Amino acid sequence: MTAQEFVYFLDRYIAEKPPNYGDGNSVLTLLYEAYNDANNMDNDEIKAGFHELYQAMNGMPLREMDAIVNPVCALCRDYEQAGFVHGVQVGMLLAKELE
Repeated sequence: MTAQEFVYFLDRYIAEKPPNYGDGNSVLTLLYEAYNDANNMDNDEIKAGFHELYQAMNGMPLREMDAIVNPVCALCRDYEQAGFVHGVQVGMLLAKELE
């Protein structure tokens, strides 16, 4: 089987049996999810940052606090995921260049 025939086979196979990425939408996001689950990012520096954020919001009603904290958490997670994916992409380019 030639490489071109194999690619055609893979395209057909994926069309017939779409992969299950879990919570992700690609292999890279699936890798990120697994990495994130295996490596607790909730370190003392992050905890201190959230403590400071909650101190700044002291006295605010809970709904207002949630309106701030929820988008901040989503933004942080998206930023972290984008950095992870970009790092893998750069690593793949480096591996190609080294060959």
